[in-house]
Amino acid sequence: MEGPGAHEGKAGAMSDVLLFTISMGVTVLGLAVSWAAYRRRGAASALRGAGWSLVPAGAYFTGFTEFAANLVLNPLKWAGVGVLALAGVLYVVSGVMLRRGAVDPAPGPKRAAGGGRKAVEHRAATPAVDPDLADIEEILRRRGIS
Repeated sequence: MEGPGAHEGKAGAMSDVLLFTISMGVTVLGLAVSWAAYRRRGAASALRGAGWSLVPAGAYFTGFTEFAANLVLNPLKWAGVGVLALAGVLYVVSGVMLRRGAVDPAPGPKRAAGGGRKAVEHRAATPAVDPDLADIEEILRRRGIS
């Protein structure tokens, strides 16, 4: 019984060897730089460098390096990355808009019943009271502290 990738041919095996060599080379080079950092700046810098140096080896062993190599050459995967990036940007922008209160009011009777711009200005002028802090604010008001 043959394992997965047995029928890939020499091109698949060559790219696997190339990815392994590059990943291990970068890891060993990073570990050498980490050793030099240990000698110059101490253990904390060396440990941080060693942690970053092991990332290429871990990426290779988990298959991420092969995924990334295939990603570079595949336009369909780049389209997927673009769609994911757009989704992330839209999510972040919507969070900023919600935090700033820039939500468009829903069209319909609620908008007309709200009183238009004056109602919005009145709501902005009166600060919202947090229900958890309402009791504390009441005690402070009774004692003349505001």
